[in-house]
Amino acid sequence: MRMEDIRYLQLLERLRHGQCNYDDYELLMTRVVGQPSVGSLRDSPWNKAPILVFRNEVRTQLNCEAAIHNATQSGYAPSVCVAQDTCKGKPIEDPTLTKKLLELSDIKTEHLPGLLPFIPEMPVILTQNIAIELGLINGINGIFRQLVYQPDSMSTDVLSQAFPNNTQYVHRPLYALIEIARSKI
Repeated sequence: MRMEDIRYLQLLERLRHGQCNYDDYELLMTRVVGQPSVGSLRDSPWNKAPILVFRNEVRTQLNCEAAIHNATQSGYAPSVCVAQDTCKGKPIEDPTLTKKLLELSDIKTEHLPGLLPFIPEMPVILTQNIAIELGLINGINGIFRQLVYQPDSMSTDVLSQAFPNNTQYVHRPLYALIEIARSKI
């Protein structure tokens, strides 16, 4: 993430070295939900702000809620990629076991969710260097545009009550189209 706020950048540098001061504490307190400066997460600019949480389950739930909310606001049906779990290289055929695996917390699945929502125009971030020479580097931001899949790999069978009834579940997507403005392609 690139920082443009000098005061916050200096705070982060002191934090890296364990040298934070009371001014840093005061600055961070202006970002805590429930403080007078943060009225509601529904209001600008807080509705676009990153949220830091201590538990992965909370992060995953917040991300799903935000995706559903943004889909509703934009008039899109959520598309959800469904994990394709295997055992000894073979797909798991038992629907009960598949459902249980999809419901597992991502802390038990190497941080890979069983159901991953995608909404057109949602922000995404690369978490690996893909092609450094092209600017496709860890930490670069992009915008999700479209999920590409075979027509027979989509279903509307409800796999989770967390998503609305009009959700499209995509099994075995081919690829995702992501717009990355600062890349060289």
